[in-house]
Amino acid sequence: MGWIAMAALSAFFAGVVSILAKLGIQKTDSDVVTAVRTTVVLAFAWLVVAVVGSASTMGSLSVRSWAFLGLSGLATGASWLCYFRALALGDVNRVVPIDKGSAVLATLLAIVLLGETDHLAAKLACTAVILVGTLLMIERRMEGVGDSDGSRADAAASEKSRALGWLPYAILAAVFAALTSILGRIGIEGVESNLGTALRTCVVLPMSWGIVLFRGKLVELRAIDRHELGFLLLSGVATGASWLCYYRAIQTGVVSVVVQIDKLSILVSIAFAWLVLREPLTRRSALGLALMVAGTVAMTLLA
Repeated sequence: MGWIAMAALSAFFAGVVSILAKLGIQKTDSDVVTAVRTTVVLAFAWLVVAVVGSASTMGSLSVRSWAFLGLSGLATGASWLCYFRALALGDVNRVVPIDKGSAVLATLLAIVLLGETDHLAAKLACTAVILVGTLLMIERRMEGVGDSDGSRADAAASEKSRALGWLPYAILAAVFAALTSILGRIGIEGVESNLGTALRTCVVLPMSWGIVLFRGKLVELRAIDRHELGFLLLSGVATGASWLCYYRAIQTGVVSVVVQIDKLSILVSIAFAWLVLREPLTRRSALGLALMVAGTVAMTLLA
């Protein structure tokens, strides 16, 4: 299967992850969610490694591969923690577009660090279109509140502050996600992609559980609702499938294009949010989504 097909499968599974995660963190703490999901991903990844029989090649990995896979894992863990915290505080329609902005940064980093300069002008133009689409999808709240009523203005300011509490987490998630792609590409060179994914997850696992322990949230494991736990487990499996497809794609394909295809998971995320969760999609958001899809398709055709 070609790298474009693998990137498309990664996008599909990533879209499913966003919705399952949103359903699974309505009551459960976001740090606990990340740790539980990471455990599922690790088990799934090593199961695949066992099936393909690549575990025996670990002894031949270079120090460089170990180092960059480790750094990629650390960036992944940080991105997860920020992303699911953002989902806990904001709507899917607002959080997902910011997170998908990591593709823009990853594309620029791939051009500079990996030398992916083919069709550079067109690639930068498509990236700009995707960025505009991302910005259009950031909804503005509390507009039209009058300043003549002091109490209403203060209340609006307080509400706006709370409403934007998700934004810093979403931005950090995007930055770490971009670093994950670049570090992962460097580290996975010469490494069987499924094994590389499993090794990266070994780094993420202690990081995620360490944060749960440090913040004194282990006790909250007992409080996880069985219904939500089911969604979390499914989310972990979907994440594992997405990762396996994604790192196979960046190993054999063009990173600056793969990251954009992967972010088309937003189509799945927003469709579910609109149809199932009944979260609104405004005309502004629809226009932004159309620009993001158009820019991504154009970049894929140029690859």
